[in-house]
Amino acid sequence: MPQFSYKARRRTGEVVEGVLDVADRSAALLHIERLGLFPVLVDAAKGSAAAAASERPAAAKTNFRALLPPSLQAALSKKRKPKLQELATYTQQLANLLNSGMPLTVALNSMTHLESKGIPADISRDLRQDVMEGRSLSDSMAKQPRIFSDLYVNMVRAGESSGALVEVLRRMADHFERFAQVQSKFSSALVYPAFVGVVGIGIMFFFMTYMLPKFMTIFEGMNVPMPVMTQILIGISHAFARYWWLMLIVVAIAVILFKRFQASTEGRRKLDQWKMSAPVFGKVIKLNLFGQFASTLSTLLENGVPVLTALKITEQIMPNVILREAISKTREEVTDGKTLAQPLARSKVFPQLMVDLVKIGEDTGDVPGALRNIAVTYENELSIALRVMMNMIEPVMIVVMALGVGFLLLSVLSAMFAMTANIAR
Repeated sequence: MPQFSYKARRRTGEVVEGVLDVADRSAALLHIERLGLFPVLVDAAKGSAAAAASERPAAAKTNFRALLPPSLQAALSKKRKPKLQELATYTQQLANLLNSGMPLTVALNSMTHLESKGIPADISRDLRQDVMEGRSLSDSMAKQPRIFSDLYVNMVRAGESSGALVEVLRRMADHFERFAQVQSKFSSALVYPAFVGVVGIGIMFFFMTYMLPKFMTIFEGMNVPMPVMTQILIGISHAFARYWWLMLIVVAIAVILFKRFQASTEGRRKLDQWKMSAPVFGKVIKLNLFGQFASTLSTLLENGVPVLTALKITEQIMPNVILREAISKTREEVTDGKTLAQPLARSKVFPQLMVDLVKIGEDTGDVPGALRNIAVTYENELSIALRVMMNMIEPVMIVVMALGVGFLLLSVLSAMFAMTANIAR
């Protein structure tokens, strides 16, 4: 019977090695999991010709796409990237199954039957197949970059190395849940202004293209001189009616030029700089970015990811160029052996409160805890800032809409008054 050597970890983190006499690698994995171990490496024992022969059929079944680089696999895949809430639900479900005592392969098989919106069942099926073939869960997830980010893969790898995979998955689920809540707050804050803006523009467009021409036919038949406001409104209406195609072209060109500017390095940098320095809105942006930085970095460090790797991953997921550059410089200085607080302070991007709390965390030996407190602080401040922004946007939107509608009404009413005065004469 073929022999397979294996390396696995107990739940306590202790490494266990041994050799099994089983039919194939899948049977070896099942046997290891029945022992309550997390398999790290399973391979054919040296000198076992039968084991080598048993691996040849499996090699013949290798998927062509699995041989491609992860970036090309993502390009060929038609699966959409899951939302944060969907990823949080999937992660929590997997953690619950493993915590109940299920072996990893059995848990992944169960995940194919559970309702996981946004993450297709074949993802869990592919992960299970890879694990059955001897790969670690983190390596299997790395083959699905559109679903599992570098953050996710590295945290799972850290959980496998420490034997605390369930705890890591639960922390990740909480992490994604918090980010999903922040996104929900942003979306809720923008719903009202967007709705009022769309309705207002629709009303004005309907009035100028449908109602105003009907009034103008009445006024033109009476040969009455129009007031200045009415003449301006008529000119705008005629421009819409005659040159709408030209306006569409101008808008399309403006959008293309903006996209090109945004795609350039310098353009993106200027836009991100403007977002952070904008009044009211800039404060919301900065609170969100600093909270995201602290939450991500603390989650990675808490789960045993090395600080340089954690900074690299955090840098990659930051949506702001200014912040990415500051994190990159911080990572270079940390490489030189300096503490985290000093390079953060020298970047002149991070607030002094964050620097001071990180310094306290370094002095007490609990940087992840300090970063977690920072993340909670900024999340609370973000909620307050969003409410303040909404309280300011609502009256501004009402005033703008009132001015627009008032201009339309005054233009028509002034023309009607002029017509009435001409009839009275």
